[in-house]
Amino acid sequence: MTSIHSELKGRHVRFRLRDLHLPDPATVLDQLHGDEVLEGSVIDTTADVSTGGVYVVIAVDGLPQPVILAAERILGPRMTSREGPDE
Repeated sequence: MTSIHSELKGRHVRFRLRDLHLPDPATVLDQLHGDEVLEGSVIDTTADVSTGGVYVVIAVDGLPQPVILAAERILGPRMTSREGPDE
């Protein structure tokens, strides 16, 4: 065994998720944060005529681009409207 092996084995280290070789970074993110609830504002809607599904485009603070989600996957009861309840 080389000295680098003996130096590293058992050490607590830091690394970037994107530098992983195995498992896939997306798998690790899902395992760590797959049940995390995100919040954002619906900025658009669209329909998929082939499946009849409705999708929402959501702006999430901290993400550089919007996300797209099947409307049926929106969790309740935190839906709010900027216009208010009477409009």
